[in-house]
Amino acid sequence: MSDLGDFTDFSSDTGDDADDASTADSSPGSDADDFESYDVTPAGDDRGLGTLSVSQGLRVAEDGDDTRLRAFVTTGNRDSVRLGKYLLVPYPDDELLFCRITALEYAQEFQADDATEIHARRAMRRDEFEERDYKFMTTLDPVAVLFEDGGELKRRMTDRVPKPGALVTEAADADQIKTGLSIPADGVFLGHLSVGGEKVRTAADPPTIDYRLEDDYADGDPLVFRHVLVAGGTGSGKTHASKNVLRQVLDSTYEMDDDREVQAAVVQFDPQDEYAQMHDDGSLTDADSRRLEREGVAYGGHDDTIALVPKEDGVIYGGENHRAEQLEFTIPFSMARDRPWLVAGSSLNENQYPALKELLRRFFRQYGDSGTYEEFLTFLDDPALKEELHEAGRVHEATYDAVKRRVRGVPRGIFDQSARPITDLDHQLVRPGGLTVVPTYHLSTSRAKEMFVLAVSSMLVDDKLSNSPSSDRIKETPVILGMDEAHNFLADADNVQARQVVSKFTEAAKQGRKERLGLFLITQDPQDVADPVFKQVNTKLVLNLGDEDAIKSVNIPSSLEDKVPYMEQGQMVVYSPDNSEPVELVGLSTCVTRHGE
Repeated sequence: MSDLGDFTDFSSDTGDDADDASTADSSPGSDADDFESYDVTPAGDDRGLGTLSVSQGLRVAEDGDDTRLRAFVTTGNRDSVRLGKYLLVPYPDDELLFCRITALEYAQEFQADDATEIHARRAMRRDEFEERDYKFMTTLDPVAVLFEDGGELKRRMTDRVPKPGALVTEAADADQIKTGLSIPADGVFLGHLSVGGEKVRTAADPPTIDYRLEDDYADGDPLVFRHVLVAGGTGSGKTHASKNVLRQVLDSTYEMDDDREVQAAVVQFDPQDEYAQMHDDGSLTDADSRRLEREGVAYGGHDDTIALVPKEDGVIYGGENHRAEQLEFTIPFSMARDRPWLVAGSSLNENQYPALKELLRRFFRQYGDSGTYEEFLTFLDDPALKEELHEAGRVHEATYDAVKRRVRGVPRGIFDQSARPITDLDHQLVRPGGLTVVPTYHLSTSRAKEMFVLAVSSMLVDDKLSNSPSSDRIKETPVILGMDEAHNFLADADNVQARQVVSKFTEAAKQGRKERLGLFLITQDPQDVADPVFKQVNTKLVLNLGDEDAIKSVNIPSSLEDKVPYMEQGQMVVYSPDNSEPVELVGLSTCVTRHGE
């Protein structure tokens, strides 16, 4: 029965309204009785979501802006369709077009004006929206063409247009989806593929699709050695996600130049004393463990974990929140022989830096490697030395005094403390399959933190990149050098030590790949990471970020950029051009090691 009779109850309805209603009720798309006679249920079962439409053209082009690919979605399928979903469209042969939904819209089914008083009142009296009155259209972005080659599923760029009316189905096969998105079958596990925060599911067991970072040499170097950045605001889950990724790296082996397969070592600078917890088991249930085993994901505490603790005079490290072995170390002043910037309290000009090197050369010639920082200060207090160098024209007396002031500006409790020198601990610092955490939260000043980070990172980077290293252990082991709160250490700065930290990490970023040295940087302010380091990062894991400048700085595609502020804890965007198409992931809801308990 028509709804027209309902409108006669409105006291404001006029005779004109009734005439309009009569006219509207006889038009196509109204609720008149004759609409019920339309045959929209032919025999057989519907397949897929809908069909390709040519109402506005059907076109694929080299310029994505010129591509027009739209599909009509049938009534029963509309509630399940979401932006970002992956779809398949068959060609007449065995090839498939793999595509992604980029827009959704309702369009008029018939040429009728629905912005009228009559239409609005009818809609206001309905309990349900009449889907059949409208077309539901999706705009598709072609990602790749899938085809079989020698029994193997492969992909190529979109070079064919599908036929009008071709069936559109949801992609539900893991192999097709991974191939379409160019996701490696094996590698370092990062999370599960998702769309809008919901995991993409298949009919397989497990039903989720794992996302992995290329980890072999078939298509170049493993991407962990081409550097990873994890960016996320407070509470986004970046430390949780980072622990899960690093736990996978620790179980990975890599080929060295001499064809040996060596398990990776991780050295992690830790400003919040969180990563040594990776020694301990987390709160995984038996069901969690079985699921992770089925998916080939490493889990559980990592026994080979050492907290290598910087020793500063008068400062105590707690370390009560983990059970990892603790080993204190100090910076021997002998490191300044080849690293003068360790004792440059502030910036030195072009006259002062050579003067410092000359003074250090004379000091170590007299005292040897056993010379201490305190002895160097006494050495500089010698007025005869100052006069000798001035009269010989080697160091002007004003330059001498300036160098002396800067050397005294270095924190006093850093060098030569009652602990083992870091130079003697190369086998503890780097161990195949071992996690070494260097906590810095307990140190008294930012300058002290920078000095310890600089000493350890320079020792590690110098040996990795040297043709004649001091430590064969460091040289011959694949190393991932991690740094949490990287924005605090790798920002452009105005003191010597901070600039040298940036310089060492830049060296590692540019040259580390061939030496099996990768950076793993974690930050909530990616825009503050110095450009020379940031530009070398190949893989970016972007969790929730609320700051617009931070989001812009990570340089991810605009389609994903807009989603970043709305991501829930553990959701992330992965942008790794040499690994896959840009995608959304959901990380593991439970940390595979202990975290924050």
